[in-house]
Amino acid sequence: MNRMKRISTVLATAAVALALAGCAGAGGQAPASEPATATTPALEGSITVFAAASLKATFTELADEFEAANPGVTVELNFAGSSDLVTQITEGAPADVFASADEKNMAKLTDAGLADADAPVDFATNVLEIAVPPGNPAGIETFADLANPDVKPVVCAPEVPCGAATVEVEEATGVTLAPVSEESSVTDVLGKVTSGEADAGLVYVTDVFAAGDAVEGVEFPESSDAVNTYPIAVVKASKTADVAQAFVDLVTGSDGQEVLADAGFGTP
Repeated sequence: MNRMKRISTVLATAAVALALAGCAGAGGQAPASEPATATTPALEGSITVFAAASLKATFTELADEFEAANPGVTVELNFAGSSDLVTQITEGAPADVFASADEKNMAKLTDAGLADADAPVDFATNVLEIAVPPGNPAGIETFADLANPDVKPVVCAPEVPCGAATVEVEEATGVTLAPVSEESSVTDVLGKVTSGEADAGLVYVTDVFAAGDAVEGVEFPESSDAVNTYPIAVVKASKTADVAQAFVDLVTGSDGQEVLADAGFGTP
């Protein structure tokens, strides 16, 4: 059974359970002459999901599944660096769901009162990996190799989750990098590598996986010193909070977790 069918089955089962509970009398049993029927109202409305750039492939797939399971729903997706996204929301951009690549940027949203402090749910983890062009022409084998003066590395800016993770690894290893550029998202870093503008880039393992043959990945043990945890929450200003919460439930539920695991994300 595929994921979409499982989603529909779970919804139908829940609906029947609710109907049975509603028909139960004082003794806890439904009258035999009035069989229960599923009457759960269908979800309707549009939501806009602001999600970290590293979630583009997985959230696009989940949004398609969500719309297919709920014909009355439309999901708009906005991908960028987490710091840029939270800035957009705090400045008034309409968003119903925010999925961050780290807990720090989610805290900015809750501290601003734009999401309940107890609302964020951790749904995935990610670690860094070195992306190099096919054939690895610069011969990158370790994190320390990125500090070689003959190597042109590119990284995320420190305020972006992947950049903050890079700083953590630098501090843990004592290796200081001199990148040729600092980008606002992992997709921009990956673009520099695939275009030949950089010898290597620090992105997430999931980005290397998603890039296919466009890059090669170089794992390094020090990446375990900077594991990013991804939280997701409904934004308080959402006018379709029921739909937004249902999408969050999909992401954090078994179907969403399967999609994320298939893309290389770890569990929180």
